[in-house]
Amino acid sequence: MANTKSAIKRINITERNRLRNKAYKSAVKTLMKKYFSAVDSYTADPTPEKMEQIEQAMSAAYSKIDKAVKRRVLHRNNGARKKARLAQVLQKVTAAS
Repeated sequence: MANTKSAIKRINITERNRLRNKAYKSAVKTLMKKYFSAVDSYTADPTPEKMEQIEQAMSAAYSKIDKAVKRRVLHRNNGARKKARLAQVLQKVTAAS
């Protein structure tokens, strides 16, 4: 256990940051899963409405990834890799159509 006042403060700050980082990472994963499920539903039934859902899901995921990178929850290369993965899945689906 921490002995000094500054060490106790660092423990509190670290815990606060850990929870914030966990929330961002969880939200990014959730939005990516929603995007992938939207793409899967589009491949099963390609309609303009489904394409709109994909675009909205992609926009939300990109936004959350960018915010996580801006707040240094994710490294910028990690964020870029996630966004590239999203774009790559959409490119495969639209090329097949």
